[in-house]
Amino acid sequence: MASGPLSGIRILEFSGIGPGPFCGMLLSDLGADILRIDRKDGDRGEKTHVTRRGRKSVALDLKRPEAREACLRLIGEADALYEGFRPGVMERLGLGPDVALARNPRLVYGRMTGWGQDGPLSQAAGHDINYIAITGALHAIGVAEKPVPPLNLIGDFGGGAMYLALGLLAGLLHARATGEGQVVDAAMSDGAASLMAAFYGHMAGGRWNDTRESNGVDGGAPYYGVYRCQDGKFVALGSIEKQFFAELMDRLGMTDFPRDRQRDPAYWPDLRSRLEAVFLTKTQAEWMALMEGSDACFAGVLSLADAPSHPHHVARGTFVTVDGVLQPAPAPRFSRTPGAIQETDPRIGAHNETGLMDWGFSATEVESLRRCGTLSP
Repeated sequence: MASGPLSGIRILEFSGIGPGPFCGMLLSDLGADILRIDRKDGDRGEKTHVTRRGRKSVALDLKRPEAREACLRLIGEADALYEGFRPGVMERLGLGPDVALARNPRLVYGRMTGWGQDGPLSQAAGHDINYIAITGALHAIGVAEKPVPPLNLIGDFGGGAMYLALGLLAGLLHARATGEGQVVDAAMSDGAASLMAAFYGHMAGGRWNDTRESNGVDGGAPYYGVYRCQDGKFVALGSIEKQFFAELMDRLGMTDFPRDRQRDPAYWPDLRSRLEAVFLTKTQAEWMALMEGSDACFAGVLSLADAPSHPHHVARGTFVTVDGVLQPAPAPRFSRTPGAIQETDPRIGAHNETGLMDWGFSATEVESLRRCGTLSP
C-alpha cells in the first residue's frame, strides 16, 4: 500500500509535457495510485525525468478501437482522470468527458491547457511565457528595461499543475459527498491570473506602480533585492518590516542611515549604492557566515548544484537521491500520513503488464492487447 494521505485514490493520467507530469508527481508523492497512459511511439523515458516518478506506465496506440475500450474500462475503475491535450483531442479519441462520465458518473475529469477549454485563444499553441504574458505577471517581473521570463514556474507549474491538483482534490471531495463527478477546466492563463490576485489588489488600492523595479517586492526597493559579492556570487535581502530592516542596518554597520526613511523612494538610490558597496567587501560564504539565521531576512543565492548541500536542506531531507539521481523530496509533509516516492521507473511502457493487471485486467487480456498491436511489446 502506498504511503500518503491520498493512498487508495486511483487516478488515470494521459501523458503530456510540463504541468501534467508535475501534477502527477505531486499526487503520487502523496500516495495516489496513478496509471499513466503513454503513447505507444513516445520517447523511452529515463530516470532523470524526475516529474514522471511515482506512476506506472502503460503504452497504448490510442488510435486503435481496442485502446479506447481498454481506456474506458480503466476509467470505470478510476476516481479521477486528467489530460493535457488541446481542446477536442480527447473527444476525437472517443474519451471525452461526456463518454467518460457516462461510464463512471463519480469521475473527476481534469483538463489541463494553456488557454482553457473555450475563448478565442483556446485552439492556439503556446507555452508558459505566452500564458503569463496576458495576465500581467510577465510584465511585472524583470528589470526596468524589459520583462524577464521567470523560468516556466508561474504558468506551467504554479498556475497550471498546482491548480489542476487543487481542482482534482476539490472535485474528489465533492464526488465523495454527493456521488457526482465533474469536469475541472484548469487553464494556465487562469491560474497565473489567480496567482496575481494580491498585486491586482495592491494596484486597486494605489499601493502598486504598474512599472517594473518601482515597488517593494519587484526589485525597486533596495531592501528587497539581490547583491553581488566579492567573489561574483550573490546574496538576497528581504528586509521588509522595519524591525528586520533595523537588524540589517545594524549588522552591516550602516548606523547613520535614517531608519524612518526605509520606505521613501527618494532615499532608495543612496541606500542601494551603499548596499552594493558593502556587499562587495566580502565573499558570499563570508556574508552567509555573518548573516544567515538572523532576522535580517538574508540568504545566499545558491546554484542548483550547491543548493542541495545547504545545511538546512540536509537537516530536513529536502533533497533525496533515487537511483543515483538527486531530486526534491515529496512536499508538503504530513504528521500521520507522510508521502513517499513510489514507483521510480519512468520508462514508457515499463508496466504494460503489471499496470493493467493491477487495475483488473487478466494476463490473457493483456496478451490480447499486445497481439493486436494496441499495446507495445
